[in-house]
Amino acid sequence: MMKEKAASNAQHDLGNGETLTIKTDKKSHLFIGFGKTPAQNDVLVKEAEHQLDELINKGEICGGEIIRINGPTTLPVALVLAHKLSHRYQAVAMYDPKLSRYVIAIAHGDKYSVGELID
Repeated sequence: MMKEKAASNAQHDLGNGETLTIKTDKKSHLFIGFGKTPAQNDVLVKEAEHQLDELINKGEICGGEIIRINGPTTLPVALVLAHKLSHRYQAVAMYDPKLSRYVIAIAHGDKYSVGELID
């Protein structure tokens, strides 16, 4: 059973949004969600990287002052997001539904501080 699952994960076509969706408002928000097809983190991280690269290549993720991320994700996918986005933005914030605000998780410069809450 495990081998079948691994084989099906290996055959996954990247970019079809079946396991993970990443969209942007082309300004300062990134929306992430799980697709209809469940997948393990070994597939999800590849899908996240692929979709982010597509958005970057299309000019929908350009970089700048701050990006706000909203939606459920796994820790490995969050690390892919952090790595890719921290090179392009001065600050990266993740929405915390318990606080109903965004929490600055990565900050370069002195405009934002890690742990700062923003709308």
